Amino acid sequence: MTITALVIGAIVVLISVGLLALMFMKSNEVQLTGKTEDKPEWMKSTPPQETMAASRADDEGVTLYDHDAGERIAAPFAEQIEDILRAKLDSDPFNKFEIDFGSAKDGSLEIWVNGKMYASVDEIPDVGLKQAFHEAVKKWEKGK
Repeated sequence: MTITALVIGAIVVLISVGLLALMFMKSNEVQLTGKTEDKPEWMKSTPPQETMAASRADDEGVTLYDHDAGERIAAPFAEQIEDILRAKLDSDPFNKFEIDFGSAKDGSLEIWVNGKMYASVDEIPDVGLKQAFHEAVKKWEKGK
């Protein structure tokens, strides 16, 4: 072995030890066993259980939001609220609504109900659907 190979090997070992030490130091910053009022930063982007269930059902693994082929796409938070609303509606055997959220060209939210677009929840004619929408938003807000 040459001196150059030994020096390169020593440098690689030092860098590896340094990275390992940094990893251990960072892992101690996350409180996993004590009581806390705030979620750790890494948990703040965890999607709602309804989104995880929908993406797993599509064999996509866990994704930030569930997007199916042919569906309009909205901001990730709106897609998560859509997942919560869909799960709620799907659990109702009398559900008569096909829901899809999308983003308009100006960036505002479009709410599609049975193929008809509404620019706001207040425009939706069904009171029960409005209530379900508000409950889905509240549930999403609680999870964040």
